[in-house]
Amino acid sequence: MEENLMKERKETLLALMNEESYVPMKLKELAILLDIPKSRREELKEVLDALIADGKAGVSKKGKYGKAELFSRTGVFTANPRGFGFVTAEGFLEDLFVAPDNTGGAMDGDTVQIIIEEGRGKRRMEAVVIKILKRANETMVGLYERNRRYGFVIPDNPRITSDIFIPEGKDMGAVSGHKVLVRLTSYGGKNKNPEGEVKEILGHINDPGVDVLSVIRAYGLPEEFPEEVMKEAAKAPESLSEAMVEKELQNGRTDLRHVPMVTIDGEDAKDLDDAVSISKEIVDGEAVYHLGVHIADVTHYVKEGKALDAEAKKRGTSVYLVDRVIPMLPHRLSNGICSLNAGEDRLALSCLMDIDEKGHVASHKICESVIRVDRRMTYTAVNEILTDGEAGGCFSEYREFAPMFFEMNEAAELLRARRRARGAVDFDFAECKILLDEKGRPKAIKPRQRNAATRLIEDFMLAANETVAEEYFWQQVPFLYRTHEKPDEEKSRRFASLIGSFGYSLHFINGELHPKELQKLLDKAAGKPEEPLISRMALRSMKQAKYTVSCDGHFGLAASYYTHFTSPIRRYPDLQIHRIIKENLHGELGKKRIAHYEKILPDTAAWSSARERLAEEAERE
Repeated sequence: MEENLMKERKETLLALMNEESYVPMKLKELAILLDIPKSRREELKEVLDALIADGKAGVSKKGKYGKAELFSRTGVFTANPRGFGFVTAEGFLEDLFVAPDNTGGAMDGDTVQIIIEEGRGKRRMEAVVIKILKRANETMVGLYERNRRYGFVIPDNPRITSDIFIPEGKDMGAVSGHKVLVRLTSYGGKNKNPEGEVKEILGHINDPGVDVLSVIRAYGLPEEFPEEVMKEAAKAPESLSEAMVEKELQNGRTDLRHVPMVTIDGEDAKDLDDAVSISKEIVDGEAVYHLGVHIADVTHYVKEGKALDAEAKKRGTSVYLVDRVIPMLPHRLSNGICSLNAGEDRLALSCLMDIDEKGHVASHKICESVIRVDRRMTYTAVNEILTDGEAGGCFSEYREFAPMFFEMNEAAELLRARRRARGAVDFDFAECKILLDEKGRPKAIKPRQRNAATRLIEDFMLAANETVAEEYFWQQVPFLYRTHEKPDEEKSRRFASLIGSFGYSLHFINGELHPKELQKLLDKAAGKPEEPLISRMALRSMKQAKYTVSCDGHFGLAASYYTHFTSPIRRYPDLQIHRIIKENLHGELGKKRIAHYEKILPDTAAWSSARERLAEEAERE
């Protein structure tokens, strides 16, 4: 059909379908309505098919045509190695099944347009992919296999079910057994493999480090920082001079260098972005703990609109792989001037909280500060002091700080008890660290045990995050929050029926599950053979936490207010809210800046959530 005629007929049909009185019709009914003779119905079908291909019209299983939104949805396709797949689409609690012959050539991760139809035997809803809106896989990592004049790449991702055909001369000299990065030049079709060209040879499959490099390339993780970013980072000072500190104090910073404080981290930590301090006072016969959580003031060196900030946002988060860390910020900053190294003056944002005997944050102050950490402590040493006291091997070395650690433990237990009383859920899964030999091959898997020291730091960071979130919610300024939505009722009830076979039950209030109910369940299962299974099932029944611009609370923590404030070296949302806090402290959040943040923060929240998911997947792989 001639192009202009096709365009004209498309517009006529769309105008008809957009009329309020229009109801979906079959081809025959449309032909009668439009007075199209039987001999020309194929032309009508051609126009309708073109509208469907454009995503502007849809057709039901019964053959009725109408506006796309009546039948179609947009979602993300997840492939299964056995040929079928699922689509996650807004408005559906469950993923929609896609039969092998209904995938429309979609690959894993593609954004697709689908129409919904009743499943076979009417057991469930199914989806048919009618259009691929956005391809997720421009490049792929896989194993190259040579076959005479051409080659194939077998993708590492098991959900990519087709091998990638590599024409002669497009292999960069790769040989069988090489891990390669391939760029797709064609996505293939029903009976045709995708086609591509090798862009990088990562090494032989058995070479040390190639497995981790394959993950890095597969997830598009950036290894090197652009030259412009490194040049900007090089301008940051290696240390703070007395003149720099004096200038900051004159600009309103609080001098906390006299306050005893420590960092508590793992033995191999290099970027120390949080320090803690505490003192205990008896007021009217009751103890008050003056707790300080001091976070590196990264935004003093990473300015909005500059190359460092753009790169930090692009990365979104640091990624922790088996044998390396892909940092959000260059080491010059993360291990240098932004790291709270013992004995050195550092700029910080401090959250100073007064904790009463009931675990309430009775009062607080958030301020810019200058700090000087007294000692760098490890979880192992602090835990030994708290559990073994003077009998511990390292007690004498840290004797002068021991009273501080015991006071910290007292305050942490009060905060923890308060959090548990309101129903916070604590999933105590042991994390693991993989130890490598000199050739980069795994030699042991060592569980990272939670202990009194790690819990203490968790409690303090949670308290600071909640305090900052509540403060800025009531300030009513644009902000980023860490939101964990309530579980879907249907998923919760399904979980309740599953645990029933173990003799457990869940109580629902007005159809909703309270986190306290999950806490009670986990307490009952604690120490029993089924505990790991029930804990993981409970976790899977819940939604994933994400970043939002609205303060919608955190279900798992049973908190009305929550944000991420404590890790600006490795998480972009923390860095972004530090910038807002600092502007607010200086009285610079006028109408123009508020409008600016209202415009950019929704995108920052969505992007940061997406980068967090990608980092989690890469780390897991």
